[in-house]
Amino acid sequence: MNLSLNKLSKVYASLLFFALISTFGFSQEKATTSDKVGKFSFVSEEIDYGKIEQNADGTRVFKFTNTGDAPIVITNAKGSCGCTVPTYSKNVIKPGETGEISVKYDTNRLGAFTKTVTLTSNASEATKTLRIKGEVLNPEKSGK
Repeated sequence: MNLSLNKLSKVYASLLFFALISTFGFSQEKATTSDKVGKFSFVSEEIDYGKIEQNADGTRVFKFTNTGDAPIVITNAKGSCGCTVPTYSKNVIKPGETGEISVKYDTNRLGAFTKTVTLTSNASEATKTLRIKGEVLNPEKSGK
């Protein structure tokens, strides 16, 4: 009698073990297959100002669409220096919607420039880097 109880308890323990393993395996699979994420699709990730005069309007706009399957929330936008100031909407960008990142470069500074704007968000790329470049010319030397 003892032998059959011992075998029976081993069978139950084995069944319980396999049931637990199966439960954990399926729950992890569900978590990874049901994760949805927003995705930035920018018209362009770099804006070239070209040659512009000193004190000209230094504002340019990066346009994007959320091509993912979850809303995007931008939590921060930071320029690589104080001469590059980004602004962005604090609104949620739902899948299929468009958004804008406005960047103002201080055109009081003469010479060529290349700057970056770093976005922080919940999108598929948690950190996204955009670039601006151009050259600010002295109006006296540009012939105007």
